[in-house]
Amino acid sequence: MFGLFKKKSEKEKLQETYAKMMSDAHKLSHSNRTAADKLMAEAEEIAKKMDKL
Repeated sequence: MFGLFKKKSEKEKLQETYAKMMSDAHKLSHSNRTAADKLMAEAEEIAKKMDKL
């Protein structure tokens, strides 16, 4: 209940974005491999940002 107004940290936001991008890339890999590879590369850049934090 009290966590309702808690703001997410930068790392939590990046983790959510990373998970969503990886999920989308997996779904996309069945139909368009090049777009999936591009999305995975962007997700890896987010992973590098998470490591820096």
